[in-house]
Amino acid sequence: MAFFLVLASLGGQLSRFMLGYDYLKGLVPLFNVNNERNIPTFFSVLLMIFAALLLAVIFILNRKRKVPDVSKWLILSLGFLFMAYDEAFQIHEMLNIPFRNLLNNPNLGIFYFAWVIPGIILVLVLVLFFLKFLLRLPAKTRFAFLLAGTLYLSGSIGLEFLGGRHAELLGTNNLTYNIMTTTEESFEMAGLIFFIYALLDYLADSYMEVRFRFDQ
Repeated sequence: MAFFLVLASLGGQLSRFMLGYDYLKGLVPLFNVNNERNIPTFFSVLLMIFAALLLAVIFILNRKRKVPDVSKWLILSLGFLFMAYDEAFQIHEMLNIPFRNLLNNPNLGIFYFAWVIPGIILVLVLVLFFLKFLLRLPAKTRFAFLLAGTLYLSGSIGLEFLGGRHAELLGTNNLTYNIMTTTEESFEMAGLIFFIYALLDYLADSYMEVRFRFDQ
């Protein structure tokens, strides 16, 4: 599904900038990964919500076993719910103008999208907060979490640096910038999908069977 969405977005941008079809009966904006409230956004939100639900399940199961650092699973679950909300409504982008004003510099370069500054600070704080928890995880799970996080952050922050520099120099209404954003979103989706796989793998290794019962 993610691969199809990335191809559809890329095809839409090629149609827009090379063939001159900006709308194409609504298909171009519907699949543009850089737009809000469309199919790629909905898919990313669903991935984050699914990850949050898996994290909540792990929290409940580990709490019964009195596994160390059990609260960290709950914090992660709530964090992914917030990420889903942010993805749906682009809350982090509202930080661009306040932080540009705070920096008071007309040439921000890679920090043109200034929300990355508090974003980097938040990532560093979270790394320190979850470090012991990460080190106590099984080696396979720890490696999978690190790989998923690297993929996601490479897109959400790493490629945002390059996109910001390009946007400042040449604007956003061009094919190169839109290919950058498509690549950025593809990294984010890949990171989320791999994280979900890591959670399912952790559940499979830790519990032989998981049953859900809904009492009336």
